[in-house]
Amino acid sequence: MNKIITLTMNPVVDKDTSVAGIVPNKKLRCKAPAYYAGGGGINVSRALKNLGFESLCMYLSGGPMGIHLQQLISNNNIEQKVVPIEGWTRENLSVTDTNTQLQYRFVVPGPIVKKEEWKEVLTLLEEILQKDDFLVASGKLPPKMPTDFYVQVSKITDKKEAKLVLDTSGEALLPSMKANIFLMKPNLGELSTILHVASISAMELEPLAKRLLEEISCKVLVVSLGAKGALWATKNEIEYIPAPTVHQKSTIGAGDSMVAGMVFSLTHGKSLGEAVKYGVACGTAATLHPGTQLCNKEDADKLYEWIENNTVKKAKKIPKLI
Repeated sequence: MNKIITLTMNPVVDKDTSVAGIVPNKKLRCKAPAYYAGGGGINVSRALKNLGFESLCMYLSGGPMGIHLQQLISNNNIEQKVVPIEGWTRENLSVTDTNTQLQYRFVVPGPIVKKEEWKEVLTLLEEILQKDDFLVASGKLPPKMPTDFYVQVSKITDKKEAKLVLDTSGEALLPSMKANIFLMKPNLGELSTILHVASISAMELEPLAKRLLEEISCKVLVVSLGAKGALWATKNEIEYIPAPTVHQKSTIGAGDSMVAGMVFSLTHGKSLGEAVKYGVACGTAATLHPGTQLCNKEDADKLYEWIENNTVKKAKKIPKLI
């Protein structure tokens, strides 16, 4: 079976707490916080672990918070490859107001990563990756890193005949479109940025998805639509996958859970349509729990059954334009 390696260049320790009412200029007595290892690729590895699948989690780590991060990942019994850095790993804070059930998320940018530190990541990928492995590169890059870093990563996946799954945003998003990508998962906002349009309506989504696949080197495009599900497309097929309506407790890590569900399914020989359905199920399952607990297999399997029974539009062939 293919291995899955996740790569997180800007990991984080997520601190989650709650308070009864958020008001200014007053001490707010919060509940004891829960801590989670976070950042795109790390969340994917944690979600895969919840689904019963092992992965290798590669990430940068520095300072006391970096040590805390390593311990959190060890507590999850996830295999890890740590690239030490001089800068300190960041910590984010999410606070739920129990009076309103609204969640407030405070995100910091992360440390400066030196050239020799990010170069070490590329060296390790050369050593670790093998043919047909999945490399899930997920999350933003740290400040001042080369914005074409994921393009450099794709040169290694090409050389090793591995599959690059990319889920990034921020300054690296547009430069990363020059990479050779197996599967990419932008949301609507990110897709708008890539295509240089202000917004995308429901009627525009399919033709724009097809247009993007003609412009970049990407085999599978999966557009995350949040609570509405997802649309996946290749150059020859396209399909909309609905998501069930649930009572959301937190959306943190939902996209990462979705990626985990898709790659998990693909490693088990499922079709693209089945993989995206399971990805939507896992993304929805993640919202059922507070903080960054991500999806679990029991919820994901139940939601997948609902999606399977309620997907009306089957994958359709796209006619070639003359």
